[in-house]
Amino acid sequence: MDDFLAHILIVDDDEGIRSLVKKYLNENKYLINTSSSAEDAVEKIKIIKFDLIILDIMMPGKSGLEFIKENKKTLDTPVILLTAKGQAQERVEGLEIGADDYLPKPFEPKELLLRIKNILDRTKKIEQKRIIKFQNIRIDLNKQLIFKNETEYKINNTEKIILEKMINNPGKTFQRMEIGKLIDLDKERSIDVIITRLRKKIELDPKNPKFLQTIRGAGYVLWIE
Repeated sequence: MDDFLAHILIVDDDEGIRSLVKKYLNENKYLINTSSSAEDAVEKIKIIKFDLIILDIMMPGKSGLEFIKENKKTLDTPVILLTAKGQAQERVEGLEIGADDYLPKPFEPKELLLRIKNILDRTKKIEQKRIIKFQNIRIDLNKQLIFKNETEYKINNTEKIILEKMINNPGKTFQRMEIGKLIDLDKERSIDVIITRLRKKIELDPKNPKFLQTIRGAGYVLWIE
């Protein structure tokens, strides 16, 4: 896997396109899996973490747009849509619901390669911003890990959502209600428990927090020095 630039899934009911794109991208050092339907693609993304998905819009069964809509909550993989001539509305809808780019058929393989490189380069820059270091703490939101001194702590999706929001808004006080809306939770006591759990992973002394602090009567704030 280290010899490949990225792992890509091609989803298209046209065997000719799948074969052509797979051959071309293999020659350019990309590892490729293919699916002939959105249904098969769903099963593949359950077990494989792809770096990018090339997705045809019009397919028998579920369309590419339905695939994105049904998986957008859990799908954090960039998507390039393949669209037929005259699918302007579908392209717009695809971009609105989360696709990163589109390419009309027929297309030049070199153009597809360029778009892939641009998206992966952009994704890499975004991922680098999701690794935060302060003092002896390193938070890796991509891997959902916190490293404190020599200890590694796993964070769950709920903790990740809260941390990501706070990291992007350092010094902002978040009310419990505001945090609850982020994670679809309305019980203040449960929110307090989550914050307490996070403190144990971040703070050297969780009982006297330095980074994730309580603002009495207001909520919680993350101070990153």
